[in-house]
Amino acid sequence: MHPAFSVVFFTTATGAGYGLLALLGLLGGLEFIPADFWLGLAGMALALGLIVAGLLSSTGHLGRPERAWRAFSQWRSSWLSREGVASVATFIPAALFGIGWVFFGEGGGWVAAAGLLAAAGAVVTVCTTGMIYASLKPIAQWHSRYTLPAYLIFAAMTGSSLANALLQGFNMGSSAVLAFALLATLAGWGWKLATWRHNDRLEIPTTANTATGLAGGTVRSIEWPHTEENYLLKEMGFRIARKHSAKLRWITQALAFVVPIVLLILAFMAPWPLASMASALAAVSQFAGMLVERWLFFAEAKHTVTLYYGRA
Repeated sequence: MHPAFSVVFFTTATGAGYGLLALLGLLGGLEFIPADFWLGLAGMALALGLIVAGLLSSTGHLGRPERAWRAFSQWRSSWLSREGVASVATFIPAALFGIGWVFFGEGGGWVAAAGLLAAAGAVVTVCTTGMIYASLKPIAQWHSRYTLPAYLIFAAMTGSSLANALLQGFNMGSSAVLAFALLATLAGWGWKLATWRHNDRLEIPTTANTATGLAGGTVRSIEWPHTEENYLLKEMGFRIARKHSAKLRWITQALAFVVPIVLLILAFMAPWPLASMASALAAVSQFAGMLVERWLFFAEAKHTVTLYYGRA
């Protein structure tokens, strides 16, 4: 029993990919960073590569991956379907921007317009991903005001760390991008701590009594509704020991926030290529830390249906 790694990787990779794509679309299109062929090629390849890898990994979570295309038809009512539509639609301006910025070496004009549309599409896609979880009322840890902003903050945080690492790697470091990555990491850390504090104090009013509508005593389950565990119990009824949860929270804070903050500060003060090495290590550490954070995001969530299995 454990949260599916395919979904953990999907949310981490696509968040970083869309964050990087949005920054490249804005900064490259508006000519804040130069239209360098190798920088542009590496940046777009990394951004789109993370997005595609994340989207492909998410199909591994489906019972029938060959039917994934059917999810696009439910965009009127499903945030999952809206996410699929938004992710595909974003590739159109992203491709146009990449062609103009990377291969034609241009910024401004239609390239800037395509970059802005790609950035807007990236933000919309991240919002739809966040709403998939924020809209689930049976999971109190997700159905809160903290979930959607977390997706946006973490996308900006990981995306800016990658953008800074790329710029530093090509010796085109920008103090503004580096500062933004540092501030976004601090914001992400603060938001994560606030989320954990909120979830730890969360009082869920639903009990076995209210779920069944029975009164006059304490309702308890003496037998499961079925003989084998289903996906809800495996992924949304996962039980993690408090000591393990505390340890993983410390690992998350160290890898995703503390180490990147220290390395980004070092990048501010150090000359190139030491600044480049520090920035690359910051991005790698942060991505690893966010994988742990996303695993905890799923592991600590509890679906109300677990009440029917005798789990308080």
